[in-house]
Amino acid sequence: MRVRSLMLAAAGAALIAPTALAGAAPRPDAAHERAGHGGPGAENVPRAGGAADARKAPRRKAPRPGNVRATELLAAVRDCAPVSDDRFSSDDGEPADIEVCGRKEAVFWKADLDIDCDGRPGRHCNERTDPLFCDTTAFQQSDGRQLSAERLPYVVVPGPSHRWNHKEHDVRRGTVAAVIHGDRVRYAVVGDIGPADIIGEASYALARNLGIRPDPKGGGAASGVTYILFKGSGASPIESPGAAAAQGERLARELVGRS
Repeated sequence: MRVRSLMLAAAGAALIAPTALAGAAPRPDAAHERAGHGGPGAENVPRAGGAADARKAPRRKAPRPGNVRATELLAAVRDCAPVSDDRFSSDDGEPADIEVCGRKEAVFWKADLDIDCDGRPGRHCNERTDPLFCDTTAFQQSDGRQLSAERLPYVVVPGPSHRWNHKEHDVRRGTVAAVIHGDRVRYAVVGDIGPADIIGEASYALARNLGIRPDPKGGGAASGVTYILFKGSGASPIESPGAAAAQGERLARELVGRS
């Protein structure tokens, strides 16, 4: 059961970041397609002793590394060193059994995924489609407009409390996140703030990219979603999925030791 985000209680808080979304920014899924591995597997081999032929032979190119896989990221966050002082619930009324864990480079948790449709109204996110719809988000895009849950993959962090304060772990507006569901890895930004005691919420766009039903009335995932937030990161502009994907892939490589 989704609950209304905390920004209702903190309306008016708006942080502005740089430039507007570039028209050439790649689509959200483009950064997650499998990279190629160079040319054909068989190459011409120069004849032994033929120096001229050897010079003509094509140079072997180093294979391009593939994108970081879900299994690699899950292995990197297998062990939990709690950084939250208390646990969170996945939904209102559910047991508090979710911890925020930490590493030097990131904080992470494993929870459900409730659909956040808040922000700029659109075809799929509005007062008719979502009974809890709110036309504002805790953070705004670079031109001052509200974020679009339909277009921008973003995650929701709990409001600061005695349990955990995201600000103390260098998590803020636009912090880049890797979110894993099944064998899919998708990159997002921190775009909204939710209740102080509940964790596990993300935008319509992120749910769709993860292959999760994005309907705010009955969609989402009951469990099995891992959220990894990279400390000190920040996509610029916040509303660019391409910026988040590019930075997220680099940070994910560093996290799994493939930098």
